[in-house]
Amino acid sequence: MGPGDLAHVLRHLTPHTHPALLVGLHTSDDAAVYQLGADQALVQTLDFFPPIVDDPYLFGAIAATNALSDVYAMGGHPILALNIAMWPEDLDRALLAAVLQGGADKVAEAGAIVAGGHTVTDREPKYGLSVTGLVHPAHLLTKGGAQPNDVLVLTKPIGTGVITTAARADRARPADLAGAIAGMTQLNRAAAEALVACGVHAATDITGFGLLGHAVEMAEAGGVQLVIEADEVPLLAGAWDYAEAGLTTGGGGRNYAYLLELDPAAGLDRPRVRLRRPIPDTLQALLLDPQTSGGLLAAVPPLEYGALSARLGDAGVLAYRIGEVAEGRGVDVT
Repeated sequence: MGPGDLAHVLRHLTPHTHPALLVGLHTSDDAAVYQLGADQALVQTLDFFPPIVDDPYLFGAIAATNALSDVYAMGGHPILALNIAMWPEDLDRALLAAVLQGGADKVAEAGAIVAGGHTVTDREPKYGLSVTGLVHPAHLLTKGGAQPNDVLVLTKPIGTGVITTAARADRARPADLAGAIAGMTQLNRAAAEALVACGVHAATDITGFGLLGHAVEMAEAGGVQLVIEADEVPLLAGAWDYAEAGLTTGGGGRNYAYLLELDPAAGLDRPRVRLRRPIPDTLQALLLDPQTSGGLLAAVPPLEYGALSARLGDAGVLAYRIGEVAEGRGVDVT
């Protein structure tokens, strides 16, 4: 579901709360957080989607990595997962077994365990996880908290949406697809541990709303403005070519409508994302491209940027400086 449709649905809900609920529907963060005691809180999330690659094992691994990412985005570590699977009656059950094995292996890599799940019959296969994690309340990361002068750091290149779209059309180069899969199956564990160690002010993971959509969520949660330098945003190999060829997704179009068009019904006097200069259509499409199992976007105190880059480098994770936080609201692209 696109960000506009989701916002419309949530607008009609009256969320319930509880003193122990640190993060819930009222904050629209990456996962729910429930405090268990002074030194421990529970992180809960779920995510699932249809296949984005042909290989069932890799599909399971990608879906699991994507679901685990929400726990990492909150600064936590996963401990338990439950499978969520929808499967057609006429589709080989051995394929489902491969999907589940891919998910279980990735959960094990994260140091957690799959302890069960639920399956239903559906016309289209879908798979994902409900993931439970733990976090110390003092180390909790949320989308809110970004402060003016913070440095914006991204931990993975973008472009998985256009590359997997190209693959479904049999137009993706094998090396480009392999690069995208490598990124989508890379756990955000090391990145999250480095962010927590360096005391970042805010973080989120980049998924279906694209880089700009999740940047807007961070800006709104923190009451600040995020300034993104478009030319500094890292792209996966081949992503530009596929976007330029028009191999974009419906989700990207929904992201464009919500983020770059004026929305008077929401009481806004400017689009959620403002382009300070002409941005090529291809680059716009990539900044709006829905990601699967994307990297973490973090607002980093300026004095901690060097230490964070070093920690990420030691862990084999790249740190891309893509902008800064300023006073104001919304997201500006330069």
